[in-house]
Amino acid sequence: MNRSKGSLLGLVTALGALSLLLILPFLQFVLGAVLVAFVLYPLQRRLETVVPSRVAAFALLGLAVVGFLAPLVAIFATIADEAWRIFGSFEADAVPVSELEARIAAATGREVDLGGTIATSGQDIARALFERSPAALGTITHFVIGVALALFLVYYLLKDGADLVAWLHRTVPLPASIRRDLASELDGMIWAVLYGHVFVALVQGLIAGLGLFVVGIPNAAFWTAVMIVLAMVPLVGAIPVWGGAVVSLLVAGRPTFALGLFVYSAVVVGLTDDYLRPLAVDRYARLNPAVILVGVLGGAYAFGVMGLFFGPIVLGGLKATLTVVSENWHELETADR
Repeated sequence: MNRSKGSLLGLVTALGALSLLLILPFLQFVLGAVLVAFVLYPLQRRLETVVPSRVAAFALLGLAVVGFLAPLVAIFATIADEAWRIFGSFEADAVPVSELEARIAAATGREVDLGGTIATSGQDIARALFERSPAALGTITHFVIGVALALFLVYYLLKDGADLVAWLHRTVPLPASIRRDLASELDGMIWAVLYGHVFVALVQGLIAGLGLFVVGIPNAAFWTAVMIVLAMVPLVGAIPVWGGAVVSLLVAGRPTFALGLFVYSAVVVGLTDDYLRPLAVDRYARLNPAVILVGVLGGAYAFGVMGLFFGPIVLGGLKATLTVVSENWHELETADR
């Protein structure tokens, strides 16, 4: 390697490291924007045949807001409403403080001031909340900026996606045939993860959540969201939630509902995995459940929430890249000569 190439590679490395530092504070939002744009890009290409690219991108951005943000807002609103209802059910005079003080005094022979202790604890909590309010405000500001950044990224990734793909094809120093094979393998692998991992988990969680709604499990919307996340983990799935619901129904003296929920969850929810996941395997790419499991758990540690999606994609991408390399190694050696 001559001095000129070394200087250029050093410059590229330095700028790449600095760019990574710029992205890291908003990595979750950037990864989310890339994922949403990838899912919507096929629709963008179809819409561009009838409307300008800007109009198509803006329309799909609205679809992303409604399809992704609205359900999250609805879930959080349901949880907040339930918490407020429980909090409001407690009345100040419903707590027999004086009676508790008398019983403690009779049992221990010492008088206690529970009212004063509760008041002091409340003051301590209020002081701690006040001291932490700047940090909370910073977190909220970071979240708002991150969401705005993600929305802008989704729009421009959709609008200029074709130019970005063309630039990548020109920039990657590989023969054209290998670039096509690599792009095809990666595309199929990503769709396999999104369909066989994310979509199937979404369907499983929603179907299992419907059973919770029918039998009257409290906070069914929240537990549905939990089951969607758990369904992404192989061998675990939504069983801990609906299994716990079955046990709670038995404890509450509702064996008929417990049996019905058990049969519904074991049969209907189980069938979604048996029928939908093989469709993804046959149509896109085969990903071993062990790869999915390691990707989900490792991705959650490495990337946070978005790691649930990108963990399996990274491991699947490695598999796809190794497949292309092994199949085209001879051509790469010839190209180097």
